[in-house]
Amino acid sequence: MMNFIKRWGFAALIMALIFWASATPGSDIPKFGLWDTLVKKGGHALGYGLLALAYQHGLANGQRPSPRQAALSIILAVFYAVTDEFHQSFTKGRTPTWTDVVIDGAGASMATAIRLGLSKLVTAFWR
Repeated sequence: MMNFIKRWGFAALIMALIFWASATPGSDIPKFGLWDTLVKKGGHALGYGLLALAYQHGLANGQRPSPRQAALSIILAVFYAVTDEFHQSFTKGRTPTWTDVVIDGAGASMATAIRLGLSKLVTAFWR
């Protein structure tokens, strides 16, 4: 059981935070002035990037993920983004958008690309 928590606990935590954020009514969400769109969409990309990395950790049991595991982590993150937008449709003052799903998928993809690139760089350096 402890191994399962080590592998998947971070993913569960991020998913819970995303769920909580989506359940926040629109009137309770802070405004960031001129930076509002950048902060909110950047938060989407960052959150789903971290979620994809957490999925990779779980799928690869803490090891370096295979390309298949990396791709699956992106697919799982995008699937969660779709369910999150559906959940958001039931929250007062919130509107689901397909552009958020695209941004979430881009964040998951960028985080995965950076992770795999850094992993190859470190491996090449230590050979």
